[in-house]
Amino acid sequence: MIGLLQRVSQAQVMVEDRIVGSIGIGLMVLICAERGDTAAEADRLLERLLNYRVFSDAQGRMNLSLRDVAGALLLVPQFTLAADTRKGNRPSFTPAAPPEEGRRLFDYMLEHARHIHVPVESGEFGADMKVSLTNDGPVTIWLQVEPEPVPGSGP
Repeated sequence: MIGLLQRVSQAQVMVEDRIVGSIGIGLMVLICAERGDTAAEADRLLERLLNYRVFSDAQGRMNLSLRDVAGALLLVPQFTLAADTRKGNRPSFTPAAPPEEGRRLFDYMLEHARHIHVPVESGEFGADMKVSLTNDGPVTIWLQVEPEPVPGSGP
């Protein structure tokens, strides 16, 4: 799974002129499930997001996590993060999970996040969304959690 996190002072998602998700200080994270991802990758990515140290401590160093600062989390589904751009002038989205699997994993991550962290907001899977944010820093970091190798399948 892929998470493109941005440290924000505010962010919101609109669908058809209505706000569906809005946060103040925290992380706005674009989420993409890739082929082969499972709930295990969603769990690992969520743990990394909640514990990733991208907020400044008293000395101005990025030593604090979202949990440490009691920040908000805005999860936004974004299958285009899996784009294969290695050749040509048009991206291929073959690496992305099929829509039904992507939705299942996004919904799973969102539900799990709401059980272990507050507040959590989200965009809408499959909707034409308008995302606005104020990136604080700016801090933007790509996190990717790949499926664990199956025991006995590798060298």
